[in-house]
Amino acid sequence: MSPPASSPAEQLGGLLFGYRVSQAVSVAAALGVADTLATGPRASEELAAELGCDPAAFYRLVRLLAASGVLEEDAERRFSLTPVGALLRSDVPGSMREPATLQGRPEIHAAYARLEDAVRRGENAFEIEFGENIWSWRARQPELASQFNRAMATWSRIVAPALAAAFDFGSVGTVVDIGGGSGSMIAGLLAEHPELRGIVFDQPAVVTEAEPVLQAAGVRDRAQLVGGDFFVDVPVADVYVMKSILHDWDDEECVRILRVIQARAGAEARLHVVERVLGGPNEDLQGKLSDIHMLVMPGGLERTLDEWRSLLHAGGWALQRREPLAAGWDLIEATRVGD
Repeated sequence: MSPPASSPAEQLGGLLFGYRVSQAVSVAAALGVADTLATGPRASEELAAELGCDPAAFYRLVRLLAASGVLEEDAERRFSLTPVGALLRSDVPGSMREPATLQGRPEIHAAYARLEDAVRRGENAFEIEFGENIWSWRARQPELASQFNRAMATWSRIVAPALAAAFDFGSVGTVVDIGGGSGSMIAGLLAEHPELRGIVFDQPAVVTEAEPVLQAAGVRDRAQLVGGDFFVDVPVADVYVMKSILHDWDDEECVRILRVIQARAGAEARLHVVERVLGGPNEDLQGKLSDIHMLVMPGGLERTLDEWRSLLHAGGWALQRREPLAAGWDLIEATRVGD
């Protein structure tokens, strides 16, 4: 027999108080709870002592996580990982520990507290709160910038195999990942296509983080690290990949980026935009949550397929196809429009 449907009040309560669970998950990720449970069930007090936490407060945290399906508690206050909680381990394929830790950052909460102002004024919430955009703020805090890059690399590792399978990279000489961060996308593509060569392109202070990632993947000999600014110039390549870049910017800035790439691209070049394609009315909660996050944090937006088509056209590209990849991302493939 299925459980009774929640009342409207219960449904609204779940929406209102969901941030409490989110913060608890983030704290557990930061503490490394899942890593300590990798070998099997452990008592709450034992875990608290190992992680340097107050025993009573720690138990209150983990029993909430057990009620949320992240952990499982037995009658003796011993906790173990569920399949959901296992994704908070740092040493498993598809680990979500870095994104979970990032979401608990105080600057994110402070920016979200200005959402009403952003909606009323049509301005970026982060800039309202901090007086500057997230990029300049983060540039002065290299440890936090590195944490952000590690979180983004999580998604790239998930998407890269799907992108490698969605396009015949075997016929391509060189692919460049624009805004490639720590190199996870290029590492994944080169691992799937042994003849392919790749370029990780990002800000000079960021691109050096790709070195150990490419070495670990065994593809360093086929990859270049190039520092620069995609508003000014980009490397020459056969395929240009941009994952979760254009949604950070408004239309005018996106057109600038697209025009810079178009100016360097050959007539047969392909552009692979890896982004979300926003769904229609009353659907696509994850896409619309991401869209609000763009309003709050970087100041960009998510787009419908028609909006992507128009944006690409304004930037000198023609949309050819859209193909779902993984974890809510889509491949939006475009070809260069002649001058």
